[in-house]
Amino acid sequence: MKIVLDTNVFASGVFFGGTPHRVLQAWRDGKVQLVISPEILAEYIRVAEALSERFPAIDLRPILELVTVNADMVSLTESARPICDDPDDDKFFLTAISARCKLIVSGDKHLLVKSGYAREQVLTPRDFMEKILL
Repeated sequence: MKIVLDTNVFASGVFFGGTPHRVLQAWRDGKVQLVISPEILAEYIRVAEALSERFPAIDLRPILELVTVNADMVSLTESARPICDDPDDDKFFLTAISARCKLIVSGDKHLLVKSGYAREQVLTPRDFMEKILL
């Protein structure tokens, strides 16, 4: 199963654990396939670097290398109009659409309220773990 991870889930999983970390473990264990675009990877790196300044004991290189090597990278298709109230979040829908991936895992309200757009389902990490991975 292919999934797109919002940056908040990725960063929370790396830095803070909990359910977002369990989502990353499911990817690591081969239960899901992570799909990214260059735009998502750039945001992962930007946010991770900002957080690593606050938490210098966490070495991000291994997880970012793993993402770069093991995630499916797709180029985005363009959208004629904005999808989300926060246009910066459109890249998650566009990545899912480009990869023919039907699931975005996010806690971002701008994405959650658009669940169903282009038949893309948006689930919180908890709902994803409880409803999909069981």
